[in-house]
Amino acid sequence: MTKPSLPELLHAAVTAVGGTERPGQAAMAAAVAEAVDDQSHLLVQAGTGTGKSLGYLVPALAHGERVVVATATLALQRQLVERDLPRTVDALHPLLRRRPQFAMLKGRSNYLCLHRLHEGVPQDEEEGLFDQFEAAAPSSKLGQDLLRMRDWADETETGDRDDLTPGVSDRAWAQISVSSRECLGASKCAYGAECFAEQARERAKLADVVVTNHALLAIDAIEGAPVLPQHEVLIVDEAHELVSRVTGVATGELTPGQVNRAVRRAAKLVNEKAADALQTASEGFERVMELALPGRLEEVPEDLGYALMALRDAARTVISAIGATRDKSVQDEDAVRKQALASVESVHAVAERITQGSEYDVVWYERHDRFGASVRVAPLSVSGLLREKLFAERSVVLTSATLKLGGDFNGVGASLGLAPEGTAGEDVPQWKGLDVGSPFDYPKQGILYVARHLATPGREGSRTDMLDELSELIEAAGGRTLGLFSSMRAAKAAAEELRDRLDKPILLQGEETLGELIKNFAADPETCLFGTLSLWQGVDVPGASCQLVVMDRIPFPRPDDPLMSARQKAVEEAGGNGFMAVAATHAALLMAQGAGRLVRATGDKGVVAVLDPRLANARYGSYLRASLPDFWYTTDRNQARRSLAAIDAAAKADGR
Repeated sequence: MTKPSLPELLHAAVTAVGGTERPGQAAMAAAVAEAVDDQSHLLVQAGTGTGKSLGYLVPALAHGERVVVATATLALQRQLVERDLPRTVDALHPLLRRRPQFAMLKGRSNYLCLHRLHEGVPQDEEEGLFDQFEAAAPSSKLGQDLLRMRDWADETETGDRDDLTPGVSDRAWAQISVSSRECLGASKCAYGAECFAEQARERAKLADVVVTNHALLAIDAIEGAPVLPQHEVLIVDEAHELVSRVTGVATGELTPGQVNRAVRRAAKLVNEKAADALQTASEGFERVMELALPGRLEEVPEDLGYALMALRDAARTVISAIGATRDKSVQDEDAVRKQALASVESVHAVAERITQGSEYDVVWYERHDRFGASVRVAPLSVSGLLREKLFAERSVVLTSATLKLGGDFNGVGASLGLAPEGTAGEDVPQWKGLDVGSPFDYPKQGILYVARHLATPGREGSRTDMLDELSELIEAAGGRTLGLFSSMRAAKAAAEELRDRLDKPILLQGEETLGELIKNFAADPETCLFGTLSLWQGVDVPGASCQLVVMDRIPFPRPDDPLMSARQKAVEEAGGNGFMAVAATHAALLMAQGAGRLVRATGDKGVVAVLDPRLANARYGSYLRASLPDFWYTTDRNQARRSLAAIDAAAKADGR
């Protein structure tokens, strides 16, 4: 029997999921197959509606080697595992004459820990163990969640937090989960044979396709101990998120509360001298943090340096002492010891990293209204790490609707550690970029309106002219507006002002869960939804409920963002343009994502309005506009209002 061709396989898969074959999807599948065969790398931009998940799954399954697919969002992981993969495997089975297996794998703390559930949580304040089910009042939200999780534990097959609906708070989940550092290990744990996390790992070892998230991919790359099974092909979907997720995993933090917890957990397990030294170091650190002012620390201040060295040395002593003592009077000693060790090791690792003072790290103080001050450390860049760990031993395909910024892939490529496309060299990963376009006719379906007449937004202060403009646009659109704001303060101010002015419901992020807000927004065309970062990328509302997407200003990073400003400065010191490489790239990516909220289906029509004249007037404006979908462009406010009114009238005529 001849081997089935890629177009045959793609046709079978698209038919099985009830989709439509699109030229962009076929071009993407062919490019993925070529990259996998050549063991080269591919960056592929596939616009909304291309059907990109089948564009990479079909060639990957046809190749037959093990594939890891890493995504940023829970929604896409679910779509792959619950919808796309089962149907695709069924469709390809008769043609491939084999049935590829697939599995989901996440970090250990995403799974219910049976030991925690049945034996309780090692507690800081009391001897022995604390039964969280006894202690939480059944009438409290925490108590209700814990009882519901106990019932769920008897039914669940996966123990995966995301399969628990409705979900629970982080605080409730922490009562029945452990980090990889706190885990006793399957061989030492009474529940090792039934462990959900271990079962997920075993399923992943046997699977042809392993679906995971960017965070676990980052842990696998950074920690050196392999978490993911060996694989020949890596596909990173939602790849525009990868750098920030890897940065998040590589960021360390120390707070007085965290250090106090470590002291309490270790105190019962070590000699008095070691415990006292850690307690004293903890108090010294707390005193320094009381005076901490937010901002980057170009050099570690002397008082912080001494406090961290004392913490590091005391923590090292405690780690040795915990390993050398046994105390049979402590109930479930192994679990208590493991939790204490994990806490102290975490303090030691961050304190040592900051005192070592690598030129490749950025250190800063942060202040939080609820949690007080913290000191944080993050890598200046993750590009070297990604180049070395991601591209060395396998073929990598990175895909997203937004990878091409300012007209090429080199900006995103550089952030991933890749030399400009076409650069040759011994240790230079070879890659190519491909834009397969979009099935949407952007110039006919959407207008990009820039409010050129408005005043340039300043750092603070009310933008009365912007609010007037926003109010008029919403009136013209008949509601139907997604408002994307660069800060929560701006979103709140706009919602409060326009609730007084307009006879339209305005939903505000934070007043309900995100899922609930999006559902209510989609259900009523007159409703508007205002919010910040997660709305720029997380909203998928096709149809008449979203016909106006407004950005209040270009979303440059805040000038006082320690990490972004440090990265910008580093580019400038190396002779580059720091503003374009860091701030403009950051803004372009967010704006491309935000503008992508408008057209989600072939029948969608509407306006993206940017209420920041710099997009029309500034030199970098053309770079940012080139990063957006190819909408019809205007700075004429009357034209924008007339178009919105016409789109609203057409939707009402259709009963929408």
